[in-house]
Amino acid sequence: MEYNMLFSPLKIGNVEIKNRIVMAPMMMGFGQFNGNATEKMINYYEERAKGGTGLIITEITRVNDLTGASSFGQLAASKDRNIESISCLAERMHKHGAKIFVELHHPGRQNVNLMINTVPISVLCDNIMPKNLYSKLLYGSIVPLGKKLVEKDLFFRTVSPSKSNRSKFAESTNKALSVSQIKKIISQFGDAAYRVKKAGCDGIELHASHGYLIQQFLSPETNKRTDQYGGSLENRMRFLLEIIDDVRKKCGKDYPLIVRLTVDEMYDKIGQSNKGYTLSEGIEMAKILEKKGIDAIDVSSAGYDTFNYWLEPTTFECGWRKNLAAEIKKSVNIPVIAANLIRSPEQAEQQLQEGIQDFVALGRPHIADPHWCNKVLENREDEIKRCVCCLYCFESMMEGAYIGEHGHCSVNPFVGREGEKLPENGNSRRVVIIGAGVAGLTAAELLAKRGFEVTVIEKEKQAGGQINLADKPPHKGKLHWCAEDLLTNAEKAGAKIIYGVTATKDIIAAYSPEYVINATGGNAVQPKAFEGENVVTVTEILNGNIKVENKKVCVIGSGMTGLETSELLCEAGNQVSIVEMADEIAPGAWFQHLDDALPKLKRYNTRFYTSSKLTEIKSDGIIIENIKTKKAEHLSCDLVVLSLGVRPDNALYEEIKNLFKHVYNIGDSSKVGRIYNATESAYQVVKSIK
Repeated sequence: MEYNMLFSPLKIGNVEIKNRIVMAPMMMGFGQFNGNATEKMINYYEERAKGGTGLIITEITRVNDLTGASSFGQLAASKDRNIESISCLAERMHKHGAKIFVELHHPGRQNVNLMINTVPISVLCDNIMPKNLYSKLLYGSIVPLGKKLVEKDLFFRTVSPSKSNRSKFAESTNKALSVSQIKKIISQFGDAAYRVKKAGCDGIELHASHGYLIQQFLSPETNKRTDQYGGSLENRMRFLLEIIDDVRKKCGKDYPLIVRLTVDEMYDKIGQSNKGYTLSEGIEMAKILEKKGIDAIDVSSAGYDTFNYWLEPTTFECGWRKNLAAEIKKSVNIPVIAANLIRSPEQAEQQLQEGIQDFVALGRPHIADPHWCNKVLENREDEIKRCVCCLYCFESMMEGAYIGEHGHCSVNPFVGREGEKLPENGNSRRVVIIGAGVAGLTAAELLAKRGFEVTVIEKEKQAGGQINLADKPPHKGKLHWCAEDLLTNAEKAGAKIIYGVTATKDIIAAYSPEYVINATGGNAVQPKAFEGENVVTVTEILNGNIKVENKKVCVIGSGMTGLETSELLCEAGNQVSIVEMADEIAPGAWFQHLDDALPKLKRYNTRFYTSSKLTEIKSDGIIIENIKTKKAEHLSCDLVVLSLGVRPDNALYEEIKNLFKHVYNIGDSSKVGRIYNATESAYQVVKSIK
């Protein structure tokens, strides 16, 4: 396919972008207390510039250290000290022909209380203490103590246009800004923009989306003010419009300015249509912003209260919200940037051709594959590592923020390691890998690229391992992209895959390998006490060996596999009951996955039994016992499906670990985990081989 529009230039204001591909802003946590860009952060962005991206928009960049710092590892433009590092960042982007805009941001009520007023103290302590001492003290002692104080509401409050309900995820107590405080923050946006310009960046983007402070002013849900900054649309937009005025005053009218705008808060998607604003008002906002003289609109949707409608789980259909950009495009005559869950160059080109948008924003796809752009340009689309929308980048970034760690990617173990290179010293040394799942294929690709002679032995007739089960529940097909892309890249790198062969010590020995890597995965847990003709595991449901329709089914275990298998069973017309020992469904699961799965199950009238354990299986059902009350209950069912987790399949490893010179065990066969754990364990072993 030809991508004529995708690789055609277009201007934003007076800045020409060499193609229509934009790296959308995404916080990953590579920064430091003072907000300066670290070498790791610059390497991360530079790798995407090397990959051919036309415009890179940085992560959320704070303008205020006291109430506006979202993370200890965040980029900042709040002080003059930040100019030098931003300048270095810009220089490295420009070296590869990419333009760079900095996204200016204040979280407002969406911040966590723990971050209020703590950054200046952290900067001071970090400067006067021995290297890394304060970091250890902060993450080891201060943060855990701070969390306890926050839980008891004994910490500073976040700021908001008006006192409002606690927001989703942050759930912080908040207080209303005074007019003088509003004016000060407006000026801080302008000052930050001037620093960005002084640093040599090509423009700025104002983050008026995703439930952060500017959008909080726009929304009647979070803006209950009765003065000039609240009430009518004109008043609710005043904060944003005055920021634009201040930026223009300090940076000049020609300095490019984009507004990232939520045009529909999507409250109707969660059954709360009486809240917030919808697309009709979003269109009016866009028109007012165009009249104000901004240079482009970056169209987005939703906020943290409606989280999944701006940062989608894997079940969402590609392009599902393209109508938002299309309506804005019809209403304004300035360039429109939009993400629209674009995952393929064909989709990107089509949406440009259809006039839905002028620029394609690729957020998570740039994390998964920094060279997305060049691979398309060089007719190597099949080599793209596609983002499977597993959300691990955001989950790991948020969890890492409290321990001094950055975000990671399930399919790209090089995130945060862009400055590292694996040596190409394989010299055709032989490697045998047992298992063509995620871990095995990752190791195969990396070792083949290093110059090893790699043979992968897979007992099944196809590659993928556990992915071949994970992609079977409704709308989970994107997950199989991971296996497809790993296989393509492993084979192109020179690895040989042999299917339908169960590896033995003799078969392995026949290859005379110098290195053997066991990646045999794991098997579903099935205790002997729970065996019977009416008992199966989730594996047998997901692989299609057991098909059941219009029956009563009890699923034991409410982890995400249990919930997703339950949805598959519900779709087949079964009445499902889910039994969970913990006090809550899917304990430990990332909240977005639950927000996605539970409403669907509830629509099927799924029954949930928490704090309950399975004690006995009978021919006509099961006996469960409430852990707290000790009360027993009989649940009638035709089939029992066990979703009790997975245990490593490491029998072969135990047999061969002393038979060959170098034997490694990776992925689920070593320790059961997620896609990220599989790719990471493969990377670590590949790196360790000299």
